[in-house]
Amino acid sequence: MSKYVISLGGNALGNNPIEQKELLKEVAKPIVELIKQGHQVVLVHGNGPQVGMINLAFTESSSTPEMPFPECGAMSQGYIGYHLQNAISNEFLKQKIDYQVATIITQVVVDENDPLFQNPTKPIGTFYTQKEALKIEKGKGYIMKEDSGRGYRRVVPSPLPVDVVESEIIKTLLNEKHLVICAGGGGIPVIKKENKLQGIAAVIDKDYASSKVAKIIDADYLVILTAVEHVYINYLKENETKLTTITSGQMRTYLDKGFFAKGSMLPKVEACLLFVEKTINKTAIITSLQSAKNAFLLKTGTIIKS
Repeated sequence: MSKYVISLGGNALGNNPIEQKELLKEVAKPIVELIKQGHQVVLVHGNGPQVGMINLAFTESSSTPEMPFPECGAMSQGYIGYHLQNAISNEFLKQKIDYQVATIITQVVVDENDPLFQNPTKPIGTFYTQKEALKIEKGKGYIMKEDSGRGYRRVVPSPLPVDVVESEIIKTLLNEKHLVICAGGGGIPVIKKENKLQGIAAVIDKDYASSKVAKIIDADYLVILTAVEHVYINYLKENETKLTTITSGQMRTYLDKGFFAKGSMLPKVEACLLFVEKTINKTAIITSLQSAKNAFLLKTGTIIKS
């Protein structure tokens, strides 16, 4: 029996709740296969498009109060978690498997002195013109930045995860043979202040959060499901090279030489290295959602070994 932490990208979940429910029917199948083989599974999911949609709904509404960003994150954890629970539970019922699924609304501790708070980079919500963005900055105090020539968007910090508040609950459920969904969207960022936990407007990268969860539960495998089947160096260039099975030391060399893009593959590779480096018999896999079944069998994907 092995422990798996599976990180599922929010962008892979479709453009609306109906698409999401349909896509998750296929996601559920390879995950249920792992359970049938006797493995334990923790799921972490992204929420970028979904939390932006929720935040925008409150921002543009004339009849509801503005919703703080941590609460928007909690809402996204609830509704994505429900869709995941529903899809996986239905697959269990279909195959007559007696197994339970639980979604944990998860708070993740960050350091309020993390230097990443000084340079907000994570875009959320809709696009605005420069004139609209300046008005929002003045009126609401948001930080607005131009995004790839498409307009201006609100940006929030993306600090690194320090700890998971509900870690003991996650471990208890896992030990009781439940499939656990947690740290959705990277978790709700909280800081410890005056002996209290306080939500803060930020977005934790879900791959870094997945790596932290994998460390906490002493997982054997961290699987990051994204848009491509393999990691490449010199991606989309003439000398493009596919990475299949690779040691953490070799991958660290590629990372240090700048082969991976900041807004794309870099955080995924870094999260995997945080999990497998300085450990024994740990494996991280980066592959596509469609290739998950074969990746779990170590037949495809970029496989990073400690």
